[in-house]
Amino acid sequence: QVQLVESGGGLVQAGDSLRLSCAASGRTFSSYVMGWFRQAPGKAREFVAGIRWSIGTTYYADSVKGRFTMSRENAKNTVYLQMNSLKPEDTAVYYCAAKQGSFNLAIGSTYDYWGQGTQVTVSS
Repeated sequence: QVQLVESGGGLVQAGDSLRLSCAASGRTFSSYVMGWFRQAPGKAREFVAGIRWSIGTTYYADSVKGRFTMSRENAKNTVYLQMNSLKPEDTAVYYCAAKQGSFNLAIGSTYDYWGQGTQVTVSS
């Protein structure tokens, strides 16, 4: 139905920046949600950011507000996560997710499609 492919992860120093990309292919939706989640080994998956695709409104976890920015490029069916002022606690596998509808952006279990993940490692 929908395939999501993340890219852009890597190893950086604290204070550095990275931009993650998530390209979606498959069914075209006029209204859906895309989100970024992250998970470190042995830890629970947590919400990072989400966007209501058609209107472009965004929502962020408190831990990344002011540092991370989510955006979209409609023509390419791609969302981005610009990560600035990275901290060691940001180290995780970052996943892109998508679903139809506009509710419960921060609840991972409500998402229908997931990418393979991209590793972000921030050294101190």
